[in-house]
Amino acid sequence: MFINSNLNQSNFIINSPLEQFDVINLINFNAPIFGYFNISLTNFSLYSLITLFLILALHLYANNENKLLPSKWSISLEALFATINSMVRDQVGTRNESYLPFIYSLFIFILIATLVGLIPYNFTITSSIILCIGFSFTIFIGVTILSLSIHGVHFFAYFVPSGTPLALVPLLILIEVVSYGARAFSLGIRLFANLCAGHSLLKILSTFLYQMFNSSLIFAIFTLVPFAVFIALIGLELAVCFIQSIVFSILVSSYLKDAIELH
Repeated sequence: MFINSNLNQSNFIINSPLEQFDVINLINFNAPIFGYFNISLTNFSLYSLITLFLILALHLYANNENKLLPSKWSISLEALFATINSMVRDQVGTRNESYLPFIYSLFIFILIATLVGLIPYNFTITSSIILCIGFSFTIFIGVTILSLSIHGVHFFAYFVPSGTPLALVPLLILIEVVSYGARAFSLGIRLFANLCAGHSLLKILSTFLYQMFNSSLIFAIFTLVPFAVFIALIGLELAVCFIQSIVFSILVSSYLKDAIELH
């Protein structure tokens, strides 16, 4: 039985913009139990646990049950919750607020995971295609099962718009099936592409600025202008974290509305 640690300096020095998205083993645990037993801790697993811990710690710390005056953290979380609640009411309807905890959980998980990934040399789990497609495909299957349980066989009328001429029915069915099936991938790919592009751009610019600052005093002075642009891009990426979390929640809410009302 042995423990092999792959933590070394090369894991923390990123030479390529795409290396920050690689899933690597941090610790491998091998033991000759039941033939062959292997447990590995990857950066994906580690930051998933960190994200879960931060979400739980944030909500426990912002708990306002025993305080007369709310804290800033409590007010912030209540504002986020009110925003998601208003969105669910508008998208799904007031009679279907039972889906609010699910939508809020998706929103807060994507938001915290993305914000953690903005810290230098951290791993962004929401920029992993496996996580994004896994979310998208699981939500697609769940929404489909929900719609079938509510409408039964009438669910398949979704693929034939009312008033369609009989001659166009086969073509429209094919188009609607492809369009409906694309939801299983489009939801996750949209999140993955936006975050991956933003993080890659920040990595390229930060590497370029680092080399410029270390070249000479004259180059360092002229680098102050692109450095200001880089700071602005960081602020833009912070806004993207909130925007992508909101967009993901809105799209899931619209899919739920389609499943419930069969639009």
